[in-house]
Amino acid sequence: MFYFSPKYLLLTFVLLITEICIALFLHDRFIRPYFGDFLVVMLIYCFVRSFLNASVWRTAIAVLLFAWFIEMMQYFQLVQRLGLENNKFARTIIGSSFGWEDMAAYTFGIITVLLLERKKNTCQAFPGRNTWQVKLL
Repeated sequence: MFYFSPKYLLLTFVLLITEICIALFLHDRFIRPYFGDFLVVMLIYCFVRSFLNASVWRTAIAVLLFAWFIEMMQYFQLVQRLGLENNKFARTIIGSSFGWEDMAAYTFGIITVLLLERKKNTCQAFPGRNTWQVKLL
């Protein structure tokens, strides 16, 4: 169950640095709010896969449900109910505004993870062939 994957940990750090750069330097209306949400589920997925030898599907679904749960806590204004509206860290981690667009971004992020994992596994199963050749056989 527990193990260590340097590859997934490296991806976690790359995604974390990307997320930090987005948060610090991009103040637009698309990349920061939507692409950041798209990437954050990938970051969480890679972090979990760094230390747990769980199936791709179970990990992906668990991460998606977790992201949806956090988003629902925004709908119920958890930060305000806990009296943390002045705490920038809590507002950043938990969030303060619900959006269906965020739910869609999380979902598309996990779909992308599943597609990338499928491609990776197909390429490993048939070294030297690309996925299009494998599908035609």
